[in-house]
Amino acid sequence: MAVKKEAKSKVGEISTRLPVYDLKGKVAGNIQLDGKLFDGRVNKTLLYEAKKMYEANSRRGTASAKTISEVSGGGVKPWRQKGTGRARVGSSRNPIWRHGGTAFGPKPRDFGYSMPKKARKKALLSSLNARLLEQKIKSVVKIELEEPKTRRFSVILDNLKIEGKAMVVVDTMSESIKRSSRNLRLVSLKEGRNLNARDILLNECIVIEKEALEKLTERLK
Repeated sequence: MAVKKEAKSKVGEISTRLPVYDLKGKVAGNIQLDGKLFDGRVNKTLLYEAKKMYEANSRRGTASAKTISEVSGGGVKPWRQKGTGRARVGSSRNPIWRHGGTAFGPKPRDFGYSMPKKARKKALLSSLNARLLEQKIKSVVKIELEEPKTRRFSVILDNLKIEGKAMVVVDTMSESIKRSSRNLRLVSLKEGRNLNARDILLNECIVIEKEALEKLTERLK
């Protein structure tokens, strides 16, 4: 009897018609999502691998411990080789002595590695499908602020009923939007061209400009 393999992807139903809101939180139109891309498939294994890669690439890798040759002192043999009844010791900086060097300690290294481009693209698509299934993606018209005001930016998020940790994805980063959002602890800001799967997974809600979503869809094809 043949044993069926466990499916790698979780499949759910999502609406391909996504409402587009204005900055007052009212529906200003709709955007038709590509049903071939946004089909509700979530590859959890690929998401895990992508998240692990992005986190490894963000590690600084600067930890360093001194070996016996790098610790100052210890140039003189503590006692003679034979005749004392004690174990032979060549240096007071050996790893088993106090103030000695570290054996097999960390050294600066690069933890980064890369996944195939297609795998990164599929991981981003899976993360978007996951948030669409949860109805945690809201598309908005272009966000424009005449002057950098945190209060004004916060009101926009309140109008959209955004709660928890959120990411605002814009098509082009402006200085006023950047300065308006930096004091909001639970809000992060990113351009659509730099969006990756880890960004989506680390935020509960995604607010994305319509133009940024259209360009992101073209990027995923």
